[in-house]
Amino acid sequence: MSRNPIRVLVIDDSAFSRQVITRMLRPSPLVEVVGSARDGEEALRKTIELAPDLVTLDLEMPRMDGFTYLRVMMRKCPTPAIVVSSRSDEGDVWKALELGAVDFVAKPTPHATPMLASITQELIRKVHSVRDLRIEKVRERIAAPQMVVAREDRAAPRSDLIVIGSSTGGPAALMEIFASFTEPPPCAFLVAQHMPKGFTSGFAERLDRLTVMRAREAAGGEAPTPGEILIAPGGRHLEVESVAGRPVTRINRNVSGDRYTPSVDRLFESAAKAYGANVTGIILTGMGDDGKVGAQAIRASGGFVIAESEETAVIFGMPRQAIRAGAVDRVQRLEEIARTIQCGLDMPMTGKGSGGVARAPARERA
Repeated sequence: MSRNPIRVLVIDDSAFSRQVITRMLRPSPLVEVVGSARDGEEALRKTIELAPDLVTLDLEMPRMDGFTYLRVMMRKCPTPAIVVSSRSDEGDVWKALELGAVDFVAKPTPHATPMLASITQELIRKVHSVRDLRIEKVRERIAAPQMVVAREDRAAPRSDLIVIGSSTGGPAALMEIFASFTEPPPCAFLVAQHMPKGFTSGFAERLDRLTVMRAREAAGGEAPTPGEILIAPGGRHLEVESVAGRPVTRINRNVSGDRYTPSVDRLFESAAKAYGANVTGIILTGMGDDGKVGAQAIRASGGFVIAESEETAVIFGMPRQAIRAGAVDRVQRLEEIARTIQCGLDMPMTGKGSGGVARAPARERA
């Protein structure tokens, strides 16, 4: 028996964009566009009337903009939303993710014909992921619950390098982890977040501005440095190699056959080779199995692997696959992962007493 199609509402004030997005989704037999809306007020009404499984959302609209729509929609009729945005709206994308949007894609334009096939493939893949997405987890993350102390099982070791892989829901999860530090830790972080080309530098800048960490998009040739986050550039692979006995990053282009770019597997496998037992891998929310093979490589090298639990993951696909493969040392809620990293690194936490740990306040850098 076949599944019912994923019902999508297309929201954009541009008739061209509504038509293009509808055409982009049409090839998938698993997707049905059930309607469109030209502004936030019409979108809210149709979201309530049609009860779509997903909306694609423009942010700049008359009468009610996308941000106001997101605030009201997440309160009245929570629905997964994928933002369709141009690079010029990059700052707005992060604001929309904070308000409850689950992902984003680059906006097709009349001059982007050569890139249309790639954008179409990415949009369809993200729409398909809605079947495994749990909107209640998005609402919980918006509410920003208090962080709790990690369960004590196998102690997490100290590591010089922590590699993290994530997909849908990842930007918010990464922000929560890094915002929990009260001072830069004595280890380096490399991150492979499934993200379109052109948006990763802005994400790195946001982490650099709103946390105590130094963060930037990786360019290749950097030595992973304690207290620094290097983000894999969108559409490219971030890896680590040993040069004259010294680990440095390298950036590789996507090649035919790569299902995910940036690839979590590529990052994890290369980190295992370069760092051996002195690396910790963390697999966060996302659809698919990227990270499973890499987690196995880290375990085989003597390293430590943590997977986000089903309790907090927006999409439990990536963590589930690594867990099923027997490649995980610890399964934890998102807030417990942050605590485990910090306890393993002997880092101070915010909050008083031993009963819980409060979120560290975001700090704007001058």
